[in-house]
Amino acid sequence: MNETRRAVLERVADGPVSGPALADALDVSRAAVWKHVEALRDAGFGIESDGAGYVLDSIPEYGGPAVEYGCEAPFEVEYHDSIASTNDRARELAASGASDVVVLADEQTGGRGRLERAWSSPPGGVWLSVVCRPDLSPARATLVTMAMSAAACAAVRETGVDAAIKWPNDLLVPDDAYARGGRKLAGILTEMEGEAGRVAWVIPGLGLNANVPADALPDDATSLLVELGEAVERRVLVQRILERFDALRGDPEATREAWRAHAATLDTRVRVTLPEETVVGEAVDVTDAGALVVDTGREERVVHAGDCEHLRPV
Repeated sequence: MNETRRAVLERVADGPVSGPALADALDVSRAAVWKHVEALRDAGFGIESDGAGYVLDSIPEYGGPAVEYGCEAPFEVEYHDSIASTNDRARELAASGASDVVVLADEQTGGRGRLERAWSSPPGGVWLSVVCRPDLSPARATLVTMAMSAAACAAVRETGVDAAIKWPNDLLVPDDAYARGGRKLAGILTEMEGEAGRVAWVIPGLGLNANVPADALPDDATSLLVELGEAVERRVLVQRILERFDALRGDPEATREAWRAHAATLDTRVRVTLPEETVVGEAVDVTDAGALVVDTGREERVVHAGDCEHLRPV
């Protein structure tokens, strides 16, 4: 949303305000004011007009302008009703020089998780990717994933669902009946490009089962709709995720502490499967680069990547 249109929206939200008053305040023509108002109406905003002027009557349920309006984070939102992959589109934007752009979709037709695993992304979920250009070395880019995990987990907990983070990139609703520690609510796929010891761009992609019905979910997954018995307001949920992510992404220590506060993996017996071995022990910490520290009983192993399974206590 461009700055003039955003200013029009803010003023009609405080309205009623006349067209001439808007034109004078924003130093644009009355015709430009009318075009911006019509564009906002086309985006789903209910803007009424009478003798007193324009006034905001309703906000669209979802979409780019809806998420940007009232969001206290500096992101431009590009919205798609359906897209193959928000991460793929975000990579295109990153290659063109974009920064602080969120690609948001109601549905993904080609969503994927770690190791190119398919990720079911039906309508009703929160499927988003953020183009970031952090001042980080490639070795510490995992902090961006941790920031998104912590931000999403905190926002989900606000809805009343007791989610927790499973290292390295999942949100679970704890349930002892599931071997990996619970039913999967969300996953994060982070992609990056680096050069000369620094990150050029990082894209954390979040797939969150928000208003997805049970019959559209894999057997080991859940959604906010299933857990709460009613739909959540996705516009507000996305705003809270982006606001928390923005607050954390530039502060590695705050990110690490927020991740720890929401982690299900810490103080849990785990099995981490690596390409050539398996590490079993108690997860005791994460490093400042996001690696998992596992106490095997003989030594502390630092594991940078792998499939992690939560085990029952011995």
